[in-house]
Amino acid sequence: MAENENGQDKTEEATPRRRQEAAEKGQVARSRELTTLMMLLVASGSLLILGPHLIEGLAAQMRAGLAMDSRKMTDPTQIPQVLGQLFGDLLLLLTPLLGLMLVIALLAPLALGGWTFNLSFKGIHPIKGLARLFSWNSLMELVKALIKFLIIGSVAVFLLWQGEAELLNLGREPLLPALAHTAQILGWTFLILSLPMLLIAGVDVPFQIFNYLRNLRMTHQEVRDEMKDTDGKPEVKARIRRLQMEFAQRRMMEKVPAADVVVTNPSHYAVAMEYKQATMAAPVIVAMGVEQTALRIRELAVQHRVPLVQSPLLARALYYNGKLDKPIPNPLYRAVAQVLAYLYRLRQEEPFNRDPIILDDVPVPSEMRTE
Repeated sequence: MAENENGQDKTEEATPRRRQEAAEKGQVARSRELTTLMMLLVASGSLLILGPHLIEGLAAQMRAGLAMDSRKMTDPTQIPQVLGQLFGDLLLLLTPLLGLMLVIALLAPLALGGWTFNLSFKGIHPIKGLARLFSWNSLMELVKALIKFLIIGSVAVFLLWQGEAELLNLGREPLLPALAHTAQILGWTFLILSLPMLLIAGVDVPFQIFNYLRNLRMTHQEVRDEMKDTDGKPEVKARIRRLQMEFAQRRMMEKVPAADVVVTNPSHYAVAMEYKQATMAAPVIVAMGVEQTALRIRELAVQHRVPLVQSPLLARALYYNGKLDKPIPNPLYRAVAQVLAYLYRLRQEEPFNRDPIILDDVPVPSEMRTE
C-alpha cells in the first residue's frame, strides 16, 4: 500500500481537485502500446488503400529519373536543382501517408489521457533520473518490453516462414507488379502484427489507468486538508450560500399551492399561510417575500386558486414578526382568524375570484405594526 513521506497510508481515492492539479502538471494516464497499435492499424490501412497510388507515383519518378538528360547530372550548377525537384516530387507523393502517420502519432495519446502541456525542467536531474532508471516502474516497463518483443517477434517469424515462397517469387516478377505486391504484403503484415498489439494494448491500458489512479491516492489527512482549504475560499462559500438560497427559495415556492391564503401589501409584501384545523394549533407561514419574490408568490397563488387578501398592515406584521415554516405570532391570532373566517364564509357564497380581497379593518395590534 502506498505511503507518503510521513508514513501514512494512501487509502483514499483522488479528489477531482487532485486530478485537475495532476493534469495541469502533465500527469495523466498514457499508454505507448495504444499509440503503437493505432499507428500499425493506420499504416496497414494506408498501404492497402494507397499502395497502388504510391506504386504508380514511384514508377513515374523512376521513369523521370531514367529519362533525365545525363548532362544535367554532370553540371554542378544543375545538380542541386535536379535533386531538389526529385526529392520534392517524392515528398509530395509520400505526404498523405506521412501526414496521416504524424497526425495519429500526435492524437493517439489524447485518446487516453486527453490534452496536457506542461513545460518543466524539474525532471532533468541526474540523480533522480538514475533513481527512476532502477525504479519499480522501470522494471515493469522492461518486463513489458521483453514480453512484447517475444510476442511480436514470434508472429513475425511465423509470417516469414509462411510467406517464404511468396517473398522469393517477388524477384521473378516484373518491377512494377513486384513493388505493388510488396506494398500489399507489408500492409497485411502490419495488419496481422496489430492483432498481438491489440492484446498487449488491452492489458496495458487498464494497467496504466490503475497505476495512474494508485499514484494519485491520498491519505485521510490530505483529504481533510483539501476540504478545509476548498471550503474556506470566499468564492466557494459565496457559491454555496447562493445555491442554498436558491434551493430554499425553490422549496418555499413549492409550498404556495398548498396555502389557504396569501396576504399582500398589495405589491411589495406577500405572506402565504396554511391552516389545517385537524393537525395544526395555529396557521403556519409557508412562504413570504418582498418585491420579485412577493410577485412570484402572488402569481403562484392565482395559478393554483389560492385566495389573495389585500391587507397592508397585516402583511407587514406577518413578514417582520413571523418566521418561515413556523406558526404565526400569538398577537396576530385574532387578525388571521378574522381573515380565515371571512374566506370560509365567502367560499360558501361564491366561487373563486382571481381579484384580491381588500380587508382594511383587520385588527393588527400596535406592537406588531411596522410602518
